[in-house]
Amino acid sequence: MSDEEEGGSLYVLTAVLLTPAQFPSVLGDDFPEACALLGVPPAPDGYGLVLGQDEEGARWTVVVDDVSLVAAAIASWDCGMEYDLSPDERTIVVSLAGWPLDLSVAASGIPEPHDPEQGADGTGRVPLAPPSADAWGPVQRRMGADQIAREWADWQGRAAADGGAAAAAHPGLARALREALEYTRTAPPPGRVRSSFAGEGARTLRVDGPGWSLVARTDGAAFVLLDDEPSEVLPVPPGGEREPTEIPELPELLAALDRIAVRPA
Repeated sequence: MSDEEEGGSLYVLTAVLLTPAQFPSVLGDDFPEACALLGVPPAPDGYGLVLGQDEEGARWTVVVDDVSLVAAAIASWDCGMEYDLSPDERTIVVSLAGWPLDLSVAASGIPEPHDPEQGADGTGRVPLAPPSADAWGPVQRRMGADQIAREWADWQGRAAADGGAAAAAHPGLARALREALEYTRTAPPPGRVRSSFAGEGARTLRVDGPGWSLVARTDGAAFVLLDDEPSEVLPVPPGGEREPTEIPELPELLAALDRIAVRPA
């Protein structure tokens, strides 16, 4: 697949959505933060991110405003179908050097993937790069929450085994729950609370805040990760044994969060 971009070919490797309901969590705690990292305004309909290489093998991330086109390509690829993603030049918002995500694929017949020189995209920015796995911080915390969502059955089994009692009075957990509850009273920035289909009538919730991430299913358990607790996963106690006591029972809290969450179209 290729797309003509600034007079040259872009060999498309993959694409992702950047919308209030669905965006790569490595980019931020919410949709406006993710957009700011890429230097684009938080348009209500969002964007598509097209990742590819030019004829010299350089990595590029092309931000387009044709969200429907990118969504159709992703859906086709997920079904194992071919789709020639070739955005019209008029839909290109900005082309940024580098990739914000780690890709294990490369276009055939051109040089190995590499970053173009700083400033090659006209922005003067250092090329985008995936986060380091050697440190713990907000990006790694959000990636950890992503991993829990992907491996939900294993983590829910662990929660059932220990009951979450060990984390019942953890101060960081208590703060995260208080702030998550506040989201149900005062609307947070778009994308702070997201809901996606989980099967069997349940929803998967992702809730992020300053220094914390919560991942849960409306029919099951919930877990919190903290910037201050590297690689630790704190199960949320289900009921009255939890502090602070003003936080409602877990099913009630999750239902309230699901009601105010943004959802994929």
